[in-house]
Amino acid sequence: MNLSWLSIIRLGVVQMSLGAVVVLMTATLNRLMVVELALPAVLPGVLVGLHYGVQITRPNWGLRSDMGGRRTPWIISGMAILGIGGVLAAVSIPIIDNSFLLGMLTSLIAYILIGIGVGASGTSLLALLATSTTPRRRAAAATITWLMMIAGIAITAGATGVMLDPYSHTLLIKIVTIISAGALALTIIAMWKVELYQSKSIPKQETSFIKGISEIWSEPKARNFAIFIFLSMTAYFMQELILEPYAGLVFGFTPGESTSLSGLQNGGVFLGMLCVGIVCTGLNLGSLKIWIVSGCVGSAVSLLGIALLGMGAPAQYLSIAVVCLGFFNGMFAVAAIGSMMSLAGQGRNSREGTRMGIWGAAQAIAAGFGGLLGAVSVDLMKLVSETEATAYGSVFLLEAAIFLVSATMAMKIMSERAISPAMVPGE
Repeated sequence: MNLSWLSIIRLGVVQMSLGAVVVLMTATLNRLMVVELALPAVLPGVLVGLHYGVQITRPNWGLRSDMGGRRTPWIISGMAILGIGGVLAAVSIPIIDNSFLLGMLTSLIAYILIGIGVGASGTSLLALLATSTTPRRRAAAATITWLMMIAGIAITAGATGVMLDPYSHTLLIKIVTIISAGALALTIIAMWKVELYQSKSIPKQETSFIKGISEIWSEPKARNFAIFIFLSMTAYFMQELILEPYAGLVFGFTPGESTSLSGLQNGGVFLGMLCVGIVCTGLNLGSLKIWIVSGCVGSAVSLLGIALLGMGAPAQYLSIAVVCLGFFNGMFAVAAIGSMMSLAGQGRNSREGTRMGIWGAAQAIAAGFGGLLGAVSVDLMKLVSETEATAYGSVFLLEAAIFLVSATMAMKIMSERAISPAMVPGE
């Protein structure tokens, strides 16, 4: 367990590459389908949901990397599959113009491949971090890799937006192909001999998928942590589809102003992640358990504030509350990832990849379910509420309650000793 800081940054490059390709599918192609092709918004929504749904296979990829003894082949092959899926998704856009059914069939295949690629590569990458990072560095490793992923998303989104003007189908395919190929090339370079520098290799493990999953699920800590991940990430994603409409309907934000809230929230997430990385690792203050609980409670308080502001507060206070929500979201998320890395090696037969797969599947399902739950809940509350503020506020309060339940679970299932960033001899 001796990944150097340089090796951690190299793994961050892989995470950045993953984010760069995925953002094209979830943002750029989504916009093209709705605006340029004039398709119902539900269609790209279903496709994005499909790529999350396919990631229920994450435990399988984690188990396979455990059994194979090395993570690198799965990381690289997953990135290759992701790139193929990305290019195929871009190709489907002009096909839809000529044949809707053929184009949608192509899109379905593409997003299935995207889900498989993200699942195989992302799960194996996290498992490698879990097995090869010293306890003291886990919070920082999680922070570095996730901030690099955010950077990859932001840079790709911005650059693609500039390069796509003036738009053409040919230009779209060219750009997506270049980005996908570049992501694969960066991944191969970043992963070159990383595993050779580990102090120990991963023992090969022969077992069936059902047996492997059953063994992990029978462990109370692993099972409870999966439930915690599902609940907390459900709360995390519930506001994804309702925050901007809330700002517009209740506070009178223009489309541009409401869209800017996403930027403010992501800025808060960035600061929250950075805070945990610096304070927990650099200053050696607080355990990951404390940071998770604090992040969940802080997120709940922020959501309470957002709900109450709808009762007549000035609009500028909403922006402040959204930044606070992002900050605490980032704090809890990066600490949860660090805890994931710590807990992955605990239990029988190691099986870090399998555990990461189960928890990754829980996160992916929650990402799709949370957004849907938030949107459906608002529609239902509108039927019984007198005002928009009350309808949206009720859902934000529900989200806050789920965060508090998550904090309670974290207090019970995570030991202070197991995930505290203790000093490592020689450091």
